[in-house]
Amino acid sequence: MKPFHPVDPHYAERVRDSFSRQQAMAFIGAILADTGPGRCEIRLPFKPELSQQHGFFHGGIVGTIADNAGGYAAFTLMPADSGILTVEYKINLTAPADGELLIARGEVLRAGRNLVISRADVFAVKGERRTLCATMLQTLMTMTGKPELQG
Repeated sequence: MKPFHPVDPHYAERVRDSFSRQQAMAFIGAILADTGPGRCEIRLPFKPELSQQHGFFHGGIVGTIADNAGGYAAFTLMPADSGILTVEYKINLTAPADGELLIARGEVLRAGRNLVISRADVFAVKGERRTLCATMLQTLMTMTGKPELQG
C-alpha cells in the first residue's frame, strides 16, 4: 500500500469522534479497532439480531461495516474542516459471513482533492479460521468546508 500523509495532524481524534457520533455503528455494536493514514479497521461481534435466515451475518450488515471502514480510511486523509460522503460502492460477497466476529479493513487506493477511491475487505472469524466474505470498491467525496454536525 502506498504511504499516505494526512493533512490534518489530528486526523485520528477526528475519526474517533466521528465514529462515536454514528448511531448506526453504536446500534449494531461495531467497534473502531484501528486507524492510520489511509487505513481503518472496524470489528463487529456477532449477535442474532444481525443475522439472516441461515444464521450468518446479513449481507447488508457486511456492506455497512465495509462502507464505514473504507470511508474512515479516506476520512483520515481529508482536511480538518471537511466532511465525507460515499458517492458509490460495489461490493462482492465472496462467502457466507459465518462467524462470531466480522473484521472490515479499509484502505485508500487513490486520494484526490475531491474524490477518494478506497477498498475494504471483510473477514468472518470463526474460531481460528478467518474467511474473506466480501470485497468492496468505493468512491468518496470530500465535503470541503462542510464539517460534520457536532454533539
